[in-house]
Amino acid sequence: MAVSNQKGFSLIELLIVVVIVGIVAALAVPALQKGIRAAENGNTFASMRAISSSQVGFFSTNSRFARLSEVNTSLSGSLGTVVGNQINHGKFVFEMAPVAPTDAELRQGYTITATRNVTGEGVIYRYEIDQTGEIRQVLP
Repeated sequence: MAVSNQKGFSLIELLIVVVIVGIVAALAVPALQKGIRAAENGNTFASMRAISSSQVGFFSTNSRFARLSEVNTSLSGSLGTVVGNQINHGKFVFEMAPVAPTDAELRQGYTITATRNVTGEGVIYRYEIDQTGEIRQVLP
């Protein structure tokens, strides 16, 4: 009777390992994506707080609130890339309402929204801040 001295893994053992790795990946990926979204939202909240602080300083020197491009300039461009009347900040887009406010409107107040709409995810996140400094979640 010959005894086989072959070493290695059987096909069944390898398939079991592949299935286990697949299950772990299926559980880990959604949690990772949720964590990334939470970090992006937190970063956007921090940016909105910086906007609010910058607006207070701008108002005290100019007797009106700043437009988005002026806020971005006062924050050394840290809000993101200016594209027309918007600022792209990661996956968020900052917009002012009205889009191009007059100086008279900016003496009364401001409203800035941050919207995240990633295609394929089906969820739109929208936050809003105004001259009170209060950040509100508008969507979802």
